Amino acid sequence: MHSFAAAGAGFLLAVLWFDLMFDVQTRRHAGSALPREVLASISAYYRRVTTEAYPMNRLVVLVMLLTMAAIIAEIVQGGNPWWIGWGSLLLAGSGFVPTMMRTIPNARRLGGGEDSPEEQSRLARAVGRDHMLSFARMAAVLCLQLIAR
Repeated sequence: MHSFAAAGAGFLLAVLWFDLMFDVQTRRHAGSALPREVLASISAYYRRVTTEAYPMNRLVVLVMLLTMAAIIAEIVQGGNPWWIGWGSLLLAGSGFVPTMMRTIPNARRLGGGEDSPEEQSRLARAVGRDHMLSFARMAAVLCLQLIAR
């Protein structure tokens, strides 16, 4: 099962890498509102990936669920030290819940482009922070899964 969990973590890391290529634009600018061209770039990306890419955008959520299922199956099978499965479950679960409850809705709202530049900037920075934390979590999950038997 660890191969499936590792594959899911690797896929999610790749998705997060693409997200971070746009999110990093927020790090270069101070102030309450990001420049228009930065907001336009980030907003267009999130409009494409959260709305216009239907049904392919559902694949990320499916992989999250399948990765969690693979980790749970790994725990139930008990073939690895307990800390690999439980650590993976804690790391992945602590990232997937905020992603579903906060990051995805914020990215959809940002992609809608209907808020003020200040609010769009706040959303862009929040999404970027969430993605950096998720990247760190999924990198740790992948490391745990790669050391599993």
